Amino acid sequence: MKLGGRIADPVRTVLGLDVTYDDSSSRIAAAAVVLKADDFTILEEYVVTGTVSFPYVPGLFAFRELPPLIEAMRKVSTIPDVVICDGHGVAHVRRFGLACHVGLVTGLPTIGVAKNNFVGVFSDPGPERGSRTPIRHDGEVVGYAVRTRAEVKPVFVSAGHLIEPTTAVMTVLDLSPRYRIPEPVRHADQLSRRALRS
Repeated sequence: MKLGGRIADPVRTVLGLDVTYDDSSSRIAAAAVVLKADDFTILEEYVVTGTVSFPYVPGLFAFRELPPLIEAMRKVSTIPDVVICDGHGVAHVRRFGLACHVGLVTGLPTIGVAKNNFVGVFSDPGPERGSRTPIRHDGEVVGYAVRTRAEVKPVFVSAGHLIEPTTAVMTVLDLSPRYRIPEPVRHADQLSRRALRS
């Protein structure tokens, strides 16, 4: 894993990743959705369904989610400028969350965006969109709590691979013009949920 690096400017294509679990069984659906970054037009979308092959262990979600996500990503023909994962990057007890795994396996710039904080402490960002505060763990800044919508709970952003933390934050804000969750991950979430219902 390597932090830092430059992503395309402007970002033209983004790949969103998310996984949905069936609460009543061991079924799982992993979705990969490629969007145009300027208007969020869907260019490609793929979903893989299967069964969970690794037990639930906090901090080891990548071992459950990475195999089906990589299988879904292999179907994608577009090489995206950046990948956004529903999960953490370096804001992880081992400094190596799902976004780091995805980046290392694919060689693509990756960002982790999570709905809940996993490690460290942070102060609540200001109420306006774009406000952010650092997440600190063991004296190190590992990510940011970012307000993507005014007066709405923040998301937790951390670099995964080949991207600067501040670039990760700005990219997430660019990809979240209307909702709390960035558009690529939101679309992947919807696709994976539909796959489990069908």
